[in-house]
Amino acid sequence: MPKLRTLASVLPALLLTPSLCFAAHPALPQDLSIVWVIPFACMLLSIALCPLTVPHFWEHHFGKVAVFWGLAFLVPCLLVFGFDTAFFLAAETLLLEYMPFILLLLALFTVAGGIRLKGSLAGTPIVNTGILLVGTLIASWMGTTGAAMLLIRPLLRANKHRRFRVHQVVFFIFLVANIGGSLSPLGDPPLFLGFLKGVSFFWTTVHLLVKTILVSGILLAAFFILDTVLYNREGRPVPPHDPSAPEEKLGFEGGINFVLLAAVIANTLISGQWKGAEIHVLGVPMEMQNILRDVMYVVIAAASWVLTSKECRKRNDFTWGPIEEVAKLFVGIFLSMIPAIAILKAGTNGALAGVVNMVTDPATGEPINAMYFWLTGALSSFLDNAPTYLVFFNTAGGDAQALMAHGETLAAISAGAVFMGANTYIGNAPNFMVRSIAVEQGVKMPSFFGYMAWSVGILVPVFLVITFLFFM
Repeated sequence: MPKLRTLASVLPALLLTPSLCFAAHPALPQDLSIVWVIPFACMLLSIALCPLTVPHFWEHHFGKVAVFWGLAFLVPCLLVFGFDTAFFLAAETLLLEYMPFILLLLALFTVAGGIRLKGSLAGTPIVNTGILLVGTLIASWMGTTGAAMLLIRPLLRANKHRRFRVHQVVFFIFLVANIGGSLSPLGDPPLFLGFLKGVSFFWTTVHLLVKTILVSGILLAAFFILDTVLYNREGRPVPPHDPSAPEEKLGFEGGINFVLLAAVIANTLISGQWKGAEIHVLGVPMEMQNILRDVMYVVIAAASWVLTSKECRKRNDFTWGPIEEVAKLFVGIFLSMIPAIAILKAGTNGALAGVVNMVTDPATGEPINAMYFWLTGALSSFLDNAPTYLVFFNTAGGDAQALMAHGETLAAISAGAVFMGANTYIGNAPNFMVRSIAVEQGVKMPSFFGYMAWSVGILVPVFLVITFLFFM
């Protein structure tokens, strides 16, 4: 205990000490070779292949594999660019990107996991399509993560008696965890960054509304047809009746969590509306409003845990497994992704200059909106969609007022970042968590590449339609 008290007294001073503040923020060179992206590619391949080839090993050691690929970048970085650069990049990524990401997910996961939809829903095509529709409608106003965590368990419970369930979760990820979040800065992180850069709050509501309705309408119709075919093939099953189960009216249990969900949304918005003092933590400059925001996420999650009955969470099939899996895997993803983001941010000076140059017509200098849509989307499918959005936002000029005045380029960037987050399990924060919850409840979800077969086969044709209608 004395040692713990000593550590507790010394740690704050160690974290904030000026000696850890760098005279200049170390950074990777702009001409960084594409070879540095190999650890990130290996991290993705591990997620894709290990559950299929070495499932027992992966189940028990995926966290260690994630850390290994993070170190596979950091150790060579230390040897080539020095301790200061490697240490600063790791600290900056963990403190400014990973911690806000995982703490927001923790708050939403805990709060939404405390809300249980009471009553019995039978997983018919109409009911399932209704759940997807409601999730799509609310995702822009409570965030894709909040909407996904609120509705994925009711969807799974309603279809527990169904034999074909994979398509329900896949379309849920498409619509609720991604496309539904395109109409406000609350919906998805890249749009929130655009809001902080000066894009009007309702700009995306106006300029993406028709596109979102069209994409959502096509996908909901496709889902209803597919679910109906499979439902009929199953013999139109009905949930087994349990005479010992108490009858419940349709409603919600754990209603206090709706207040806490509003607190998460307000906390996120307020943090972007004021600028506090700057302090250094492990040499990384951090603004006070962001530190308080992240602390409040923890406070809200703790309040939800305390104020929600354990029986409610048990009946809601709540466990910590999905958030634990996401937390461990994304440490490796964020660390190994550092050079990929650096190369992308280097723009026309980096190894991906040829890709970045594709968004501008060399003859006229005019933006090619179709390329903005597809490149922002393709890179957002594998990299963090928030920095990807910013890269192309800045490539297009970086002036929010000018971009809003010439609408379609900003619309292409915004739609690409949000819509195409649905292309892979790691394209948007809730995707992997929804998958983990589904697996935990017995749904045999497709592998990384198996899921991409769904997204390429279903989403890419829809995105091609959007391209020809709006961005050509």
